[in-house]
Amino acid sequence: MFFINDSWPLPRNHPAWAMTFGLALFAPGPVYHVSTGTIGMTWTEASAEPLPTHTDESTLPLNLAIEQALAGNPGLAEIKARAEASAAIPSQAGSLPDPTVNFEMLNVPTRSFNLRQEDMTMMAMGISQELPFPGKLALREKIAAHEAMAAADSVDEARLRLVREVKQNWWQLFYYDRALNLLDETERVFQQLIDISQAKYKVGKGTQQEVLLTQLELSKLKDERLGLTSMRHALSARFNALLDRSPEQPVRIPALAEFKLPSFTESALQDKVLQIRPLFSQHRKMLDAATAKVELAKRDFYPDFTVGAGYAFRQNTQAGQTRSDFAGVQLSMNVPIYANRKQAKAVDQRQSELLQEHYALQDEHHKIRAEIAVKAAEYQHAKEKLLLLEHEIIPQAQQTVNSLLAGYQVSQNNFSDLLRTQQSLFQYQAQYWQALSNTQQLLAELSAEVGEELSHD
Repeated sequence: MFFINDSWPLPRNHPAWAMTFGLALFAPGPVYHVSTGTIGMTWTEASAEPLPTHTDESTLPLNLAIEQALAGNPGLAEIKARAEASAAIPSQAGSLPDPTVNFEMLNVPTRSFNLRQEDMTMMAMGISQELPFPGKLALREKIAAHEAMAAADSVDEARLRLVREVKQNWWQLFYYDRALNLLDETERVFQQLIDISQAKYKVGKGTQQEVLLTQLELSKLKDERLGLTSMRHALSARFNALLDRSPEQPVRIPALAEFKLPSFTESALQDKVLQIRPLFSQHRKMLDAATAKVELAKRDFYPDFTVGAGYAFRQNTQAGQTRSDFAGVQLSMNVPIYANRKQAKAVDQRQSELLQEHYALQDEHHKIRAEIAVKAAEYQHAKEKLLLLEHEIIPQAQQTVNSLLAGYQVSQNNFSDLLRTQQSLFQYQAQYWQALSNTQQLLAELSAEVGEELSHD
């Protein structure tokens, strides 16, 4: 007889939105006893004991991966450096131009180069200072300050994008590992089915076709393993790049992972995004900067000034007669006589740029609202699929496999039905891990779109 202990689903001690699972919880191990006389099969019950919370130092938990990415990612470091450079601009933009100091030798006779020969020969020195029209410096500083704050917001936005990428890649690697482990278990099951069918064939209760069918399915699993291994290798290289590690460095994902299945409404997310998302704060500051640029362009219709003072020293005459020194002051200004072609066009330019920022903000808002709507729907679908697989489909498939296996022992069921159902069970279990990975990746996307970590309401 067959003694089958169905261990799916397992009892939970955690709410549905925050659970910690290990691979052992979903991989009951089949144990076959094969002889020429009897064929027996039992399922070892998966342990429901509390799992250890410590992590192997060689593995890379999600929180540690995020920390390493935030600390070492060169792309994020570049954006930080750009923001720091922008923060140093406002004080420069709001300062007066450096004054100009000049020294001159005037009216020196070229035949003798005698400084006492001519009355108008003199040594002169002076200083001048440019003075922009009142209000221009303050506007320039205001523009630079808004752009610097926008650059700081871009750092926060880049952090959100980086954390999203790390989470998505980590959970996809988690799925690949679970799928590969599931392939190991399924290959062992199929190999033992081969042993069973061969044992039945030897005693005249089976056919060679049963053995060949199982071997074919086993070969298909090996082909699937090659595909999964290749995809995991490629993703590991991209994941290492996010963490500023060498592409070939091994990435070991823990078998234990905490995940959440929060409940939320799309409208609640839409209400938060304008206030929380750094991207919108960045656009609003760029909008303020564009408004100030329009004001500055209008101020350019007014002239800038240059003030200065100088002093000229003269030598005494060759006969010893004293000559008086000269002093002077100056005031100059630019005259905007080409205002219709320059300043007026500059105002038009800045107003168009202001409209551009308005439209950019509206466009981003529409795109993000649409993205939140799409991702929220996808998340809800993935969550429902995950729960359906866990509570209904996989337990039913497991019961079907058990029933077919019991009937196959007494030659009441077709072997191909048993093989096909076992393959379906494997596919459903793989879909479970894929659905779990999808929910967490979609949560990562939604968190990045909203601008905060989504948790249980």
